[in-house]
Amino acid sequence: MEIKMKPTRDGFGEGLVELGQTRDDIVVLSADLTESTRAIWFKEKFPERFFSMGVSEQDMMGTAAGLALSGKVAFTCTFGAFAAGRAWDQVRVSLAYMKTNVKIVGTHGGISVGEDGPTHQANEEIALMRILPNMTVIVPCDALEAKKATIASASHEGPVYLRLGRSGVPLITKEEDLFQIGKANLLKDGLDVTIIACGVEVYEALCAAEALKKEKISARVINLHTIKPIDRDIIIKAAKETGAVVTAEEHTVIGGMGSAVSEVLSQSFPVPMEFIGVKDRFGESGDPKELFKLFGLTADDIVKAAKKAISRKNARN
Repeated sequence: MEIKMKPTRDGFGEGLVELGQTRDDIVVLSADLTESTRAIWFKEKFPERFFSMGVSEQDMMGTAAGLALSGKVAFTCTFGAFAAGRAWDQVRVSLAYMKTNVKIVGTHGGISVGEDGPTHQANEEIALMRILPNMTVIVPCDALEAKKATIASASHEGPVYLRLGRSGVPLITKEEDLFQIGKANLLKDGLDVTIIACGVEVYEALCAAEALKKEKISARVINLHTIKPIDRDIIIKAAKETGAVVTAEEHTVIGGMGSAVSEVLSQSFPVPMEFIGVKDRFGESGDPKELFKLFGLTADDIVKAAKKAISRKNARN
């Protein structure tokens, strides 16, 4: 069966248009990347509610804060490397500290940006955003979930960081699947090990679970689309029932989703853990598939990590 592919940024663009049709308080700001972020679809439908800010990410965040304080729900759109890096001070003070109703959309996250290279491959922004008080952080696994997350973000009070990708990713969720901010989704049950993933790594986790099944290893797969607020209950329950955890993310392993999971388990139910992600280095320019192999983000890498976590579990018993 052919796997349908679609970038998560497309789901965001579709969600924006739907919001524009149903809510008059939605406004969109873009920092000179209107087409790349898919904000152009909103601009074409609702030009009077669209603001092109040019190459001025810091100014965009401040302007969005002002619009939010006047009663609007403002979506700011640019590459994640710029939204979380270049404008971090404005995000911290004008959005997080002020609790303004601004939704930051950082596209082109992770090494799957590919040929754009390390300056544009944001592998650190989940960490930068989740440390901010009042900030919600969401990393959808496919375009359909990205659309749902976009619509849900508009009704969520306070600032939100929505991380999206450039490349096409497999469509693995369905229209009827529930999406709720702060509530992870159990995609596959298992008893031997739990694989907790976000973004494009959710698909790799499902592939890894199928490969492990052939070796008679039962792997649970959890889509942790909301990094903050984190779903503590599903994580602790999985750790208690499987006794070993692997986290998988297209992001640095320092301070990212895996770190957030380990913070939960170290306090509540410590178990052997292995971390799949970028290992304390910058990205490289190249084909996304080749980069995933180079950086150890494939299903095969998750399989190896799962076996290692299980062996550590067994050694403790």
